Amino acid sequence: MAFSDEFAEGSFPFFREQARFRSLLEPKTAPELEALAQEAHDLTAQFFGKTVRLFAPLYLSNECVNVCRYCGFSRSNPILRLTLNPEEVEREARCLAEQGFRSILLVAGEHPKWVTPGYVASCIRKIRPYFPSIAIEIAPLEAEEYREIVDAGAEGVVVYQETYLPEAYSSLHLSGPKRDFVWRLQAPERAYRAGFRRIGIGALLGLAPWRQDAFALAAHAAWLLKHAWRSYLTISLPRLRPAAGGFSPEYPVSDRELVQLHCALRILFPQVGLVLSTREAPSLRDRLIPLGVTMVSAGSRTDPGGYTSAGRDRLHRTARGRVEPPTPVESAAEATGQFAISDERSPWAIADRIRELGYEPVWKDWEECLANVSSA
Repeated sequence: MAFSDEFAEGSFPFFREQARFRSLLEPKTAPELEALAQEAHDLTAQFFGKTVRLFAPLYLSNECVNVCRYCGFSRSNPILRLTLNPEEVEREARCLAEQGFRSILLVAGEHPKWVTPGYVASCIRKIRPYFPSIAIEIAPLEAEEYREIVDAGAEGVVVYQETYLPEAYSSLHLSGPKRDFVWRLQAPERAYRAGFRRIGIGALLGLAPWRQDAFALAAHAAWLLKHAWRSYLTISLPRLRPAAGGFSPEYPVSDRELVQLHCALRILFPQVGLVLSTREAPSLRDRLIPLGVTMVSAGSRTDPGGYTSAGRDRLHRTARGRVEPPTPVESAAEATGQFAISDERSPWAIADRIRELGYEPVWKDWEECLANVSSA
């Protein structure tokens, strides 16, 4: 039975510690929050030691067929668009490898013409010599299409549900394949069947009441831990950032609430990875590392070609599916990013800060040969 079969509007599938999690999400006094933070800190040290894994996103394309009210890549936004070819992706990847990265996340807008499974597989084959750990964050695919990407060399997949509340989801996704709530919800299960070693899920905080989204996210995580147990699970809790289109979140989440949610998830799921992106300010990222975060992005760019200016000569706009050239002024610009970065520190500065906090920055923690060792 799929998770979506157990999921109904306003009624999330049962998981063993749901009463405990509800109590963790209730409003807390300062001493109560401090106690949660200490428990989260101790559990993180117990299960992960004092290490923090570093990764970088590499944007392949900002073309998208969906109209989503909150996303900078939305088809309705008149932005500068670009899809890198595999050679340009390799150029971007080489730049990141030279900075020390050995773990990379390939990100793309959802467009069946520009970002096909074959295209993504070609990009992965190009950059595989540089990175032992390659993950993808693209449109949900069929299991067979995911398998093509696994065979090309990817070992991780990330699929954000955005919001787990169906009514809110419907009001935010106005057109395009992404309107199918259930199809997206089932994507991690299809990815698991395809053979991904690592599965990431999350909710985009600010789209719906955060406690309701958090409870549904926890139910999803608990289900995956039981039914997709051969894969390692990660959870990410990004907050909305300014982006093209000017969407203003109806349900903003404060720093204090974000800290509480990270602590609650660490306490509920001691062995699950918690991912933190450069959406958050440096000071907050530094405070969250001892409270459960195990993986952080660094030096991020959210625009295709952002690291090396690759492909800039092909910048364009799209209008009703037609490609239009940029104006002379736009020709000297960059492709539009998905959202504004908050932590603009260099990868080396972030690594140094991690060390100052008493932790070890880990650039590489996976090699494919480890999975192929014979028991003989």
